[in-house]
Amino acid sequence: MGTLDGKVALVTGAGGGIGRATAIVLGQCGAKVLVSDISTRRGEETAAMVRAAGAEAEFFKADVSRGSDVEALVAAAVRKWGRLDCAHNNAGISGTIASIVEDTEENWDRTLAVDLKGVWLCMKYEILQMLKQGGGSIVNTASTAGLLGAVRMGAYTAAKHGVVGITRTAALEFARSNIRVNAVCPGVVGTPVILQWFEANERLEKSMLAQEPVGRVGKPEEIGNAVAWLFSDAASFVTGAAIPVDGGLTAQ
Repeated sequence: MGTLDGKVALVTGAGGGIGRATAIVLGQCGAKVLVSDISTRRGEETAAMVRAAGAEAEFFKADVSRGSDVEALVAAAVRKWGRLDCAHNNAGISGTIASIVEDTEENWDRTLAVDLKGVWLCMKYEILQMLKQGGGSIVNTASTAGLLGAVRMGAYTAAKHGVVGITRTAALEFARSNIRVNAVCPGVVGTPVILQWFEANERLEKSMLAQEPVGRVGKPEEIGNAVAWLFSDAASFVTGAAIPVDGGLTAQ
């Protein structure tokens, strides 16, 4: 028996990296998974991987910065499986790497629209459905940059701090409604984007690895395992938490 048998789960930003790994982990735990991404090709690939792992999965394209897309996304899960038990709001972008004075309004607006407004929109429509059905669980992807400062990543850092804040607010607002809301805060994780950065810049790789007390990058599925635990009944008394999954980075 899987820890999420019979549950219906939604994962945004599931076309690769942490989102893809989490969708597969949730499927392995017994959940039916609605995979969402802005890229149809990558999202369909993930859905096929989840099905290959033995679980039901469908793909739905959505831009989380658009309320109409998010509303339709949640409706698609309900239309297919009748409910929405678990939602991993993971879609995000890193934005431009620039100092506060070098940053642009365009980068600021786009980063906040996807990374923060997108999480709020997802929670809005997910919670409305969960209230109708009597409960559910949400996990938002924040970052260690939601707990610490990150040089030359002002917009991203502001957005991820915002994700931690709105996670706690939602947890408090709906604690009596059987809806748990938590966040995971990944450290340096070996997603395709990060690995490409490392290939292009060996000094960057060394500096980022030096920040990790365990001496290695995290695996995307290690974040997925944390999300799956937060969705499970084993975490039934956990809400409003922003949990570092970071190899000890924020313990320093």
